[in-house]
Amino acid sequence: MNLYRWVFTMFLAITLAATSGVCFSQAAAEKDIYSATADAHAEIKAALHKAATEHKRVIVVFGANWCFDCHVLDKDFHRADMAAIIAANYVVVHVDIGMQEMKDKNQDLMKQYEVPLKRGIPGLAVLDPDGKLVYSQKNGEFENARALAPEEVLAFLNKWKPGAQNR
Repeated sequence: MNLYRWVFTMFLAITLAATSGVCFSQAAAEKDIYSATADAHAEIKAALHKAATEHKRVIVVFGANWCFDCHVLDKDFHRADMAAIIAANYVVVHVDIGMQEMKDKNQDLMKQYEVPLKRGIPGLAVLDPDGKLVYSQKNGEFENARALAPEEVLAFLNKWKPGAQNR
């Protein structure tokens, strides 16, 4: 009887471990948010032009497709309540930082917008339509996006939207 219990327990443990691993890899592979071939400089320039035309700000999100928290933040941005605020106030640009082992892409932009890679990703910067840095994430505030309550992300979006009292 103990052998059957042990086999059943091992089967459950292996099944659970395998499915949770698939779950995380599927979340990360769900969609490519960060283009490996995009010209981030050109995308930011186009976003600034669009933001100026539409009287919005630009959110630059530094991250990577392998980053689970980057996908979590992107899903948050697509929630109905947040998507409405983003659509009315922001142009969002996703900037790829490269492969997990190297993280060597677009580091010039991370430095320019004062988002230190050592604090983790996703890393955010908010720009005025003229390209002026309004906010930069210096302390890894979004690094653990899965732990952020929706109210925290909404508060961030409301705080930095155009015309808000940001201080």
